[in-house]
Amino acid sequence: MGKIQRALVSVSNKQGVIEFCRSLSELGIEIISTGGTASLLHQNRVAVKDVSEITGFPEMMDGRVKTLHPKIHGGILALRENPDHVAQMKNHGITPIDLVVVNLYPFEATAERGAPFAEIVEQIDIGGPSMVRAGAKNFAHVAVVVDPADYDAVLSELRPKGELSEGTRFALACKAFRHTAHYDGAISNYLDSLDGEKRPTQFGQTLNLQFQKIQDLRYGENPHQNAAFYSGGEIRGPSIARAKQIQGKELSFNNILDADAALRAVLEFSETATVVIKHTNPCGVAVSNGALADAFRKARASDPVSIFGGVIAFNRPVDEETANELKDIFLEIIIAPRFAPEAKAVLSSSKRLLNLRLLELNMSEKENGGYDLRRVKGGLLVQDWDRGSVDVRSCKIVTERKPTGEEVGALGFGWRVCRHVKSNAIVFSSRDQLLGVGAGQMSRVDSVKIAVMRAETHGLNLRGSVVASDAFFPFPDGVEEAAKAGATAVIQPGGSIKDSEVIAAANAHGMAMLFTGMRHFRH
Repeated sequence: MGKIQRALVSVSNKQGVIEFCRSLSELGIEIISTGGTASLLHQNRVAVKDVSEITGFPEMMDGRVKTLHPKIHGGILALRENPDHVAQMKNHGITPIDLVVVNLYPFEATAERGAPFAEIVEQIDIGGPSMVRAGAKNFAHVAVVVDPADYDAVLSELRPKGELSEGTRFALACKAFRHTAHYDGAISNYLDSLDGEKRPTQFGQTLNLQFQKIQDLRYGENPHQNAAFYSGGEIRGPSIARAKQIQGKELSFNNILDADAALRAVLEFSETATVVIKHTNPCGVAVSNGALADAFRKARASDPVSIFGGVIAFNRPVDEETANELKDIFLEIIIAPRFAPEAKAVLSSSKRLLNLRLLELNMSEKENGGYDLRRVKGGLLVQDWDRGSVDVRSCKIVTERKPTGEEVGALGFGWRVCRHVKSNAIVFSSRDQLLGVGAGQMSRVDSVKIAVMRAETHGLNLRGSVVASDAFFPFPDGVEEAAKAGATAVIQPGGSIKDSEVIAAANAHGMAMLFTGMRHFRH
């Protein structure tokens, strides 16, 4: 590819386009443009030629037809080293187009704001994707720019000799095809989600997803597995994919899974909270009305053994006092909205600590959008994220005794933690601290026994505690074991055919029991 002499510019996102085109013009590059982009450049005194002057046809049909013409696509697609192509260009008065600067109509934004169907359909771009794909296909001779973020880099490479390297053109072409693939996927997802009356349904006939690679990983769950970490733009809100790592080794596959589990759990709490995760299960959780260090000390006390090699999430900035509590424990990751300078100094004060991964991320963003995706061999399971919640104070009281105010607070805390424990999940807690966890057992009563055993192992008294269960108790035995350990109140979804026997067991032990009517399996 020689010097870039001619550029076609037609953008929906006009961020930076005036400055970019002015710089192109100063480099002696002729600019041709369409519709609103051409008008904007004319208004800002940037030399520009309307596409209609090139094609000999006016823009028509409300702008639906303007660039779909041989003098445009021939100029983009012609192979400059092919004598037949060159001869045909000369015979038909086609001038080469060396640079295509195009981004597409805002289809997704229009659909997301709930615009009328007819308006959404008008945002299906036709000419734009055609030009982008043509330029990307002919990257040997044409550069295509679809992202305003690339304007500065393109100009920097053009200024010395007016050329772009083959490597740059290929990278831009790859990005262009990703751009059109995402665009077409969004259109397909939207149209496929409508019924025969053009009304939205939950899930369409096909599902198109696009993820951007963040990094290659050293290996997957095990050293013999290859792995990479990708970000999906369909979800907005706090995400490990958008965290900023300010210290430590690269994240591993298992690190990312544990960090995600820690983040999800800590987001349950508005009060000052600490969550400790081991193998994606909470082993320590606590809240405090005081200092963050107080919440951490209580969370550590939940299981001072399993915290070794764990992942910790805080929902408040880490201060120096908390950092001093952390520095003598071997940890994999600490996640927080921010680390105070004094805390950073403490947590980087030794060679060992420098390997500790510190992740900062904004936890105040509102969560919305996206699906929970699970791969199975040969298929994909898709569901909404589990954002269901209940107000414990409004739950159905099914026992003779009502819970006390203290118990209600503890039941609310336990229920928020329980949903983040692998099924069958049992959690013993006070109103501000996790006391015992039984996770991932085949039998619910075994989960109760394990939770009791773990609490007793760590010297935690379950007298006066409450117990939360992610799904119903199929038999009275789980409640009886909880009562034997000292629990005084239970929260569970209800719905077992033996609910009456389970309730009778609670009454026999003087326990209060709430039914949430909502299950929180985490397989």
